[in-house]
Amino acid sequence: MGARKRLSSSSEPSSAVVKEDTQNKPQEKLNLSDPPIAPPKWGLLLKLSLLLLPYLYLLFYYYPIEPELRRSILINAGMSLAGLFVTVKMIPVASRYVQKRNLFGYDINKKGTPQGNVKVPESLGIVVGIVFLVVAILFQYFNFTADSNWLVEYNAALACICFMTLLGFVDDVLDVPWRVKLLLPSIAALPLLMAYAGHTTIVIPKPLVAHIGIEILDLGWIYKLYMGLLAVFCTNSINIHAGLNGLEVGQTVVIASAILIHNIMQIGASTDPEYKQAHAFSIYLVQPLLATSLALFSYNWYPSSVFVGDTYTYFAGMTMAVIGILGHFSETLLIFFLPQVLNFLLSLPQLSGYIPCPRHRLPRFDPQTGLLTGTNDGTLVNFFLRNLGRKSEKALCIYLLAFQAIACCFCFLLRYFLAGWYK
Repeated sequence: MGARKRLSSSSEPSSAVVKEDTQNKPQEKLNLSDPPIAPPKWGLLLKLSLLLLPYLYLLFYYYPIEPELRRSILINAGMSLAGLFVTVKMIPVASRYVQKRNLFGYDINKKGTPQGNVKVPESLGIVVGIVFLVVAILFQYFNFTADSNWLVEYNAALACICFMTLLGFVDDVLDVPWRVKLLLPSIAALPLLMAYAGHTTIVIPKPLVAHIGIEILDLGWIYKLYMGLLAVFCTNSINIHAGLNGLEVGQTVVIASAILIHNIMQIGASTDPEYKQAHAFSIYLVQPLLATSLALFSYNWYPSSVFVGDTYTYFAGMTMAVIGILGHFSETLLIFFLPQVLNFLLSLPQLSGYIPCPRHRLPRFDPQTGLLTGTNDGTLVNFFLRNLGRKSEKALCIYLLAFQAIACCFCFLLRYFLAGWYK
């Protein structure tokens, strides 16, 4: 994250945004002498593409996927790849426009160094959101018919994502107070909650069946309430687990890769057509999310040449929430979000006001050594620094993303060992 120029009196707990009041100042014009943003890090993208090798192996060799279903997945993958290149090309263009509107920031974790004085364009997550929506909407032409049972929920999911992207951009521009931010996902999730026509039942874990006496429990409206709360959690958990170059996008890339692998495993292992379609539905949304996020990651990785803003964190969180809800694997999704759950629990005393919450909950940066030192604030970033010692921003982000990947691997192991016993 970074800091854009405007001052806010609110006390957001985790955003690394410092702002300066410009309402009574003449609007700054873009300095033509400002250098363009750094080019994308293509080498990084090639390395990250290795995350897709298990997915491709399962799709093409390990599981006998039906040709028609594989064809739809590949069409979606091709469109997503096109979305990646479009996003890479559009980010430098959009960065010039947001700088004209004074939506730029200074990297707090580089304060006192030459890099700390560089204007970094803010809110570039809007590009990712727009390209994602265009890809997802155009894909309907190749996969859904006018009478498709999934079309209503698919468009409801896109409406939620579009709504959340808009609210995220409004937050970046207006600097919405933190307490209001908690309500925004609830509003954005309304289209999905109103259009949802799937089951509202849960399968009782086998060890509890003998005590409860039933195998399936219909929750009714409580299930929809749970869906709304899941959307709120996923959206805000990405937003508060932040503060380092590449952390917001990086965690999304890791989780999205795990979701892809999980979906293809469930499709390959199932014989239920409806169950397969639910996970295919999830793939149709997560592939463009992963592709466009990788494009943004190539600019946002250390040293960041753009900031993603709340626009991206809200967009990514809502997208993964609707993917988990409509793919019917919300329990698995929460385990993928294990680092975000831990970060939330660490943050809870400050978020609830029990412990004073500063404007920024970032580690302290030493410009002499270039290292970060953990503070007593309740974030996973500071927790890692307090226990692992001082780290550079890049090294710390790698540790956190590795922890995210370990959490996803733990989820797969847990499902493997509990299969046939838990459910």
